[in-house]
Amino acid sequence: MKRSDINRIMADAAEMIARYGFILPPFANWTPEEFKARKDEARHVIDSRCGWDITDYGGGRYDEMGLFLFTLRNGRLSDLTAGRGMCYAEKLLISREKQLSPMHTHVIKAEDIINRGGATLVVELFGSDGDGKFSETAGGRVMCDGLWRNYAPGERLSLSPGASVTLRPGDWHAFWGEGGNVLIGEVSTVNDDETDNIFREPIGRFATIEEDEPPHRLLVSDYATWLA
Repeated sequence: MKRSDINRIMADAAEMIARYGFILPPFANWTPEEFKARKDEARHVIDSRCGWDITDYGGGRYDEMGLFLFTLRNGRLSDLTAGRGMCYAEKLLISREKQLSPMHTHVIKAEDIINRGGATLVVELFGSDGDGKFSETAGGRVMCDGLWRNYAPGERLSLSPGASVTLRPGDWHAFWGEGGNVLIGEVSTVNDDETDNIFREPIGRFATIEEDEPPHRLLVSDYATWLA
């Protein structure tokens, strides 16, 4: 992805987030230079990879397959392993109309996916086989706003604003906006995007960036190089 496109997507996302009454934390507004100057005090933000995240899953077709994310807060896997401390995470996502977030599941993370505003969020579901792998013939059981429901393989949930689904490891899912863009909330156990995502197809989690202009804000995938 070109850095100029990333900067534009950030600006569009910030406008949509504000339109629905959400205010991002102060570090969302730090310039790259300010992040560098404050990296010692921001060690938790950096190490837990909170912040801006834009991906085309390495495919170079962001409008067709991609996702905007902002990690608001995130604990550490050591807390989750210990069963105490900051065992949770929270994100905002934007899924554009017909923009696919491809089929995947998680090793550890359980998550609530919540339609926070906009159009309809479509979530396509499949279950796992006995080894936890994707199965075209397996369904499963999820909770939708506190109510259990069974799903058939390939069933699509249509979540209107305010509706949600709880997904656990082994619930394979893909999602996209229908009828427009969707602002999505994600509340989950600790999130580790580097190790906890299992995609059905062999794709990447983070974008490769062409630096055609300076970054307006750093992505979480920039931290390792820009803040070293």
